[in-house]
Amino acid sequence: MQTLDQAQEKGNFMNVKDKVTIITGGTRGIGRAVAEAFAQAGADVIITGRSANSDAAQEIKTSSGNSDAKVSYKACDISNKESIANLINEVIAEKGKIDVLINNAGITKDTLFMRMKEEEWNSVIDTNLNSLYYICQPVIKIMSKQRGGSIINMTSVVGLHGNPAQVNYASSKAGMIGFTKALAKEYGRRGIRVNAIAPGFISTEMTAELPQEVQGKYKENIPLGDFGQTKDIADTALFLAGSAAYITGQVIQVDGGLFM
Repeated sequence: MQTLDQAQEKGNFMNVKDKVTIITGGTRGIGRAVAEAFAQAGADVIITGRSANSDAAQEIKTSSGNSDAKVSYKACDISNKESIANLINEVIAEKGKIDVLINNAGITKDTLFMRMKEEEWNSVIDTNLNSLYYICQPVIKIMSKQRGGSIINMTSVVGLHGNPAQVNYASSKAGMIGFTKALAKEYGRRGIRVNAIAPGFISTEMTAELPQEVQGKYKENIPLGDFGQTKDIADTALFLAGSAAYITGQVIQVDGGLFM
């Protein structure tokens, strides 16, 4: 078992420079902000999306403000085990290691439970929760051999507190929390830290579509008085991956105090 000092000496946790970092769903919203932050910090970033997108990597490299940033894009369906296996094999063939995995990609299919179709349940569970099994199992094997690594799962305050018309989404995000804690306990002695981030209301394309009066009602319940920014989530991910050497199995709520 390695000590904390040994882990720090090896540079596993102290920063993310040159760390091979996979970010699923890294082309827009929170995922893109996280990718930009890691690229700016000097990580070797691999972002994924469902379809071919030859411009995504260059766009993030440019927006990161780091002209020397290493960013690549790989198409991957995270709900498909074979697609994920191909992704991991390609990354190892090219980079030789995986230091950080950020499971950000996810979907919603909101509807009242009585009207929820089986497909709406299954697709959300497959994409948001089953994908963690598909991707973390091969990555854990790699990180175990490396004797170190950081996995960050992007859950939601909905997974902690529930939300009407989101039984499928809340179930998937609550499952991610249990997954995070169990994995952290199982592999902490191998130098692998597993944490989760639970965003609250964050300013994205989705929240921008809400009517102003609806946004105002939501903001009334947030002690800090406004929606968060994607940068708030990116900064938290950087902290967990780069500096939080003694933090594992935790769910960090980034919600402006909405839930205490």
